[in-house]
Amino acid sequence: MIVTAPLVLTPARALAPGWVEVSGDSIARVGAGTPPGPVDVPLTGTLVPGFVDTHVHGGGGASFDAGTAAAAVTVTDAHLAHGTTSMIASLVTMSHEDMDRAVQELASLVADGRLAGIHLEGPWLSPLHRGAHDPTLLENPTPERIAKVLERGDGTIRMVTIAPELPGGFEAVAQLATAGVVAAVGHTDATYEQAARALASGATAGTHLFNAMTPLNHRAPGAVGALLDSDAVVELICDGVHLHPATIRIATDLAQDRFVLVTDAMAAAASADGDYRLGPLDVFVRDGVARLADGTIAGSTLTMARAVQFCVTVVGLPLEVVLPAATSRAAEHLGLARVGSIEPGYFADLVELGDDLGVTRVMRRGAWI
Repeated sequence: MIVTAPLVLTPARALAPGWVEVSGDSIARVGAGTPPGPVDVPLTGTLVPGFVDTHVHGGGGASFDAGTAAAAVTVTDAHLAHGTTSMIASLVTMSHEDMDRAVQELASLVADGRLAGIHLEGPWLSPLHRGAHDPTLLENPTPERIAKVLERGDGTIRMVTIAPELPGGFEAVAQLATAGVVAAVGHTDATYEQAARALASGATAGTHLFNAMTPLNHRAPGAVGALLDSDAVVELICDGVHLHPATIRIATDLAQDRFVLVTDAMAAAASADGDYRLGPLDVFVRDGVARLADGTIAGSTLTMARAVQFCVTVVGLPLEVVLPAATSRAAEHLGLARVGSIEPGYFADLVELGDDLGVTRVMRRGAWI
């Protein structure tokens, strides 16, 4: 199958016009100008790689923390319709029993290609910056518990968010890094010095920069300052609720090629306003904003397509700057193979964007949905 488009963003290259030859579930060839054979699908929009969301809890009315294959399929299908072809399933703080069960169930979906991996956002978080996490289930990390949950994941746990200032936190960061898991600083009350120590101990990322962490102050740079003053990859939730557009511009100027877009989406993403659950907590979604009863923001209702659109149309960033943060950089950050780029040998995960950057067509693994 040969697909053509006026513009193909790989995203490392801009091919205008461009073509992609798909064979089975993979990309066989990519080029600019005249295609090598008859065109099967002539597109009129911009062709980009399928989006890679490395921090997402739910969508379509379902959540990964339900710990069932049916819920996971609902979530992935909901986001796939909006162009997200690779997803890391994020789990909120829950009991050991519930987490072990959810990790084991989701690991099987990673094995069959439905998911790209698992992210544990909790329970090793600061009570002072817990966000939408049940405070009664938060705990300090121990080597034994970390080893057990990683064993349950059987190599599928790609990232763990941790507050490094907790007792045992720096040792936990080192343990995760040694195991090949990305340790991300987040939901933390760490000082600049503590966050910097975590980075020196092996942490390589920051979970939803600015949100649920010590802020940047001119005399106390906090976790935000440490993450920006490093080589760490930082997540940004670009929905107009979590971050002001100016904050996004400042962060992307400072982080340059170290920022990735994530949704941190909960069940209401690609769904309707209403009452939902995030782990054991009640969440109320009004006008597309998810909050707990006390007003705390409880994830987002974002899709990756909307995040890209917001960054370009509201924040004012060029698509060429935004796109890697939603595709190739996110994949490289967590070591996801064959996704995030339009290159020979990669999976044929393609998205067509219209003039308004809305998603018009989606292909995953060589099949149009």
